[in-house]
Amino acid sequence: MSETKAKVVVTNDDGEELGPVSVSVARPARSKATILIAHGAGGTMDTPSIVGLQKRLASNGVTAVRFNFLYSEKKKRAPDRQPALVATWRSVADWANKELKPKKLFLGGRSMGGRMASYLVAEGYPCSGVLFLAYPLHPPGKPDRQRKEHLPKIKVPMLFVSGSRDAFATLELLEPVVKTSKAKLHLIEGADHGFRVPKKYGRTPKQVDEEVSAAVLKFISEV
Repeated sequence: MSETKAKVVVTNDDGEELGPVSVSVARPARSKATILIAHGAGGTMDTPSIVGLQKRLASNGVTAVRFNFLYSEKKKRAPDRQPALVATWRSVADWANKELKPKKLFLGGRSMGGRMASYLVAEGYPCSGVLFLAYPLHPPGKPDRQRKEHLPKIKVPMLFVSGSRDAFATLELLEPVVKTSKAKLHLIEGADHGFRVPKKYGRTPKQVDEEVSAAVLKFISEV
């Protein structure tokens, strides 16, 4: 496995350059698929769980790409508005298609990062599948504000990896969305939005991370 780094210039729909973002590519000697992994609103491409997932996927024959959004590249805390976030996704995906020439391309990410990927694919961006790590279906305590209207427009396979205690996606609301979208759901028992599990469940953070990786690899292998 080798890791390379690059800079990708983000452009909007009008072709205007918005700035560069960092990209890291972990590529096995023989790659059966490529996955792009976006971080959540409060993280960066160097968030330990993102880096760990990249390494585990690459160790199992999947080219894994992590990247920054424009705001995290500039070390800002507040996320960009949706158009800039989606533009970053499109620019990185275009770059990956051109430079890596993947056999299969999957888009996914944590929380906000995965949600922005879903908007891009709902617009018709071609890929083999989409995966969501803790999809933020609704703000905590606000079940009436669901971010689901665009999901049925996605025609490729989808995987939701979610914690049973996730306040951003209560099961009674998430399960109908998964069923309507004909997606798959992998539930992490006891986990919250950050995939943290209380000690009473007898599981270490490493074990949870390995479960997440295994679910992602299984999804990719079945598509």
